[in-house]
Amino acid sequence: MQYLCLIYQDEAKLRALSAGEYDALIAETLDYRDELQRGGHLVASNALELTDAAMSIRVRGNMAYLTDGPFVETKEQLGGYLLIEARDFNEAIRVATRFPPARLGGIEVRPVRVHAHPESATLVAGVIDSPVG
Repeated sequence: MQYLCLIYQDEAKLRALSAGEYDALIAETLDYRDELQRGGHLVASNALELTDAAMSIRVRGNMAYLTDGPFVETKEQLGGYLLIEARDFNEAIRVATRFPPARLGGIEVRPVRVHAHPESATLVAGVIDSPVG
């Protein structure tokens, strides 16, 4: 059985970190991700861009309503995670708008930020590949 762990954070605290503190946090996170991978627990992981890069979509009838930011009403619960490949943000919005659950609630579209140890691993489509050589 798989579980999606959504990581919530205080973006103001994240933005307040110095470059050194941020780099240390990312390094610690990558180390833990590597530990989970070695233990057979990690399926895929990626960070999301901050909320100012998000777009929420509601489809009502034949109309798609777009709102900047993650403004899905709190009465709605997260029902799934759809990871897509798109040329750009506009294509991602078009793809998400056609996803059937958009008619019953909302979909937040946010670019994915990939963090990886450049010298020891690469992240390809959410799966860690060990370096060869």
